[in-house]
Amino acid sequence: PSEIDRLVLAATQLSAGDALRAHTYSTLISLLAATGLRISEALHLRCDDVTSDGLVIRKTKFQKTRLVPLHETAVAGLGRYLAQRRTVHLATDHVFVDDHGQPLGYGTVYRVFGRLAQSAGIAPLRGHRPRLHELRHTFALRALQSTPAGRQRIGQHMLALATYLGHVSIDSTYWYLES
Repeated sequence: PSEIDRLVLAATQLSAGDALRAHTYSTLISLLAATGLRISEALHLRCDDVTSDGLVIRKTKFQKTRLVPLHETAVAGLGRYLAQRRTVHLATDHVFVDDHGQPLGYGTVYRVFGRLAQSAGIAPLRGHRPRLHELRHTFALRALQSTPAGRQRIGQHMLALATYLGHVSIDSTYWYLES
């Protein structure tokens, strides 16, 4: 949690020609950490995908669509970002945009994330620098740590988590325990 806080703080300190960049990256990192979304899912979000029921994640890795409910703090943070985003004239309805109002690209986000991790003082682990996908792993592990006691309840929680994460097999969710 402290590393995620430091990443978000580093993102708020990004400077660029427009004021939206820092807010874009701090919101994106916060959303990934709070929801466990795949980076591709977050980058493909459209404004209409943000609903009062949560985020509509459309045809993702396994061509499935799912609804990801949001905690009230995530709703508030995303709402603040979208309000600021609306003040800038943009030619796209993607939620997360770059300095030119175009949809954020994975390569750009990957590079910025690397710089943010370094700025936040997050050291490489097991020979590699921090990766965006590790926010998803962290989310899954934290969700599993909060699993109610009891074999049947743990199984139900794992199945719910697999569905929430958009996994086609619970084996994919178990993999997060091993990595």
